[in-house]
Amino acid sequence: MRLLLNSSSNVHGYGYLDHVEPFLRDFLGSARVVAFAPFAAFDHGAYVAKVRDRLAKMELEVVELDALDRAEALFVGGGNTFRLLKALYDRDLLGAIRERIRGGLPYIGSSAGSVIASPTIRTTNDMPIVQPPSFDAFGFIDVQLNCHYLDPDPSSTHKGETREERIREFHEENEAAVVGLREGTMLRVEDNAVTLQGEKHARIFRPGAEPVEVPPGRLTL
Repeated sequence: MRLLLNSSSNVHGYGYLDHVEPFLRDFLGSARVVAFAPFAAFDHGAYVAKVRDRLAKMELEVVELDALDRAEALFVGGGNTFRLLKALYDRDLLGAIRERIRGGLPYIGSSAGSVIASPTIRTTNDMPIVQPPSFDAFGFIDVQLNCHYLDPDPSSTHKGETREERIREFHEENEAAVVGLREGTMLRVEDNAVTLQGEKHARIFRPGAEPVEVPPGRLTL
């Protein structure tokens, strides 16, 4: 499999997908036709138009998912993870997409589109605004992703759970490792090789162990 799992489409100081562009160009190589899944957003038409306009600047043609057979890559955009997964179940697309990606079609995820590459969506940050039939997702990777990972702010007076505390709660009930992907970072997966790309470290959580900071480069997960 070939996966590019981006933490977010927007990063402070950059325009939409600007920080991803050099990594995306390298990942896609000569591929020029990208199918886009807009299901994490409410207005599918507006989302497709936005992505089509942005990727046109990279000489990429964006087609809708019903043209997946002629696409050279698939991009699943960010938004609400519960809405995205429910739409994939409702349209009976999980199996068909899983088969294509495991067969070699490059997969690009952003935020929610990256989270669903995990075994489940249990580590998303989103509100469950809709209810999918299951939390089970694509399972392209063996670890869970937490995109937009935020470090605790020592000066904050907020008393709600930090992201780290929520991930520790996840590990009270689940065994899978969790990769906290800060904005501006992404995972590139080539068969069994996993590489952290971008400007920042990632934070890896495992049950019963202290979190570990890892720099950009090859990861062992």
